[in-house]
Amino acid sequence: MWEWTQTLPGAAGRTVRWGFTAAVAAGAGSQGPYAGLNLGAHVGDDPAAVAANRALVARDLGLPVDRLLFMSQVHGADVVTVFGPHPVGDPPAADGMVCDRPGIALAVLVADCVPVLLADPAAGIVGVAHAGRPGLIAGVVPSTIAAMRAAGAQDIVAAVGPSICGRCYQVPAAMRAAGAAVTPVTATVSWTGTPALDVAAGVIAQLVDGGVRVGHWVGGCTRESGHLYSYRRQQQTGRFAGVVLMGAP
Repeated sequence: MWEWTQTLPGAAGRTVRWGFTAAVAAGAGSQGPYAGLNLGAHVGDDPAAVAANRALVARDLGLPVDRLLFMSQVHGADVVTVFGPHPVGDPPAADGMVCDRPGIALAVLVADCVPVLLADPAAGIVGVAHAGRPGLIAGVVPSTIAAMRAAGAQDIVAAVGPSICGRCYQVPAAMRAAGAAVTPVTATVSWTGTPALDVAAGVIAQLVDGGVRVGHWVGGCTRESGHLYSYRRQQQTGRFAGVVLMGAP
């Protein structure tokens, strides 16, 4: 189920659990191009299969499924602060979430974009960000950091998940220039020497610039991996998730 997962000591006897799901999991219900643990409800998969997959993850976290919260991601920089379960069928249109309540898991869906998990275990505050090329340029990572600091976070640590690598993410020269104008380290070349973007490198740079310690960068290219979903590899596909939870004492 998990490509990578870890538990950190948190505030007042709580723990922070975070990780990135894989496409392969025992009991996963999606079939066809979504085969495995697809958690994306917006990609054309059978809604019952997605619901069962989400319940599988929630159960592994020890939570009711309504406490595993997703966003309606729009490739922007809006961040919402959440205090409890979303209304059924009405996730917020945002690309970042922040929460200071125990027992609420925040999830970010990806299939090439960079999933970013954030936590201040001592303050009891967690966050997620969905950083594709547009979100990187729009500033979703700095916006999520700012929302966490506004909630009282001070010592933030990040886990950055698997994404498409710079060698595989070919883009027009103008797109590479737009990314480099925000974070110069994103500019790179593909395996064939064409303009490309390393979005993960840009995310790392923005985290460091924001005073965040990068505790983990889970490597691997989604396009090249057989056990992660990739839109670039197969446009009709599922989504895996980055998840962070401040557990109850």
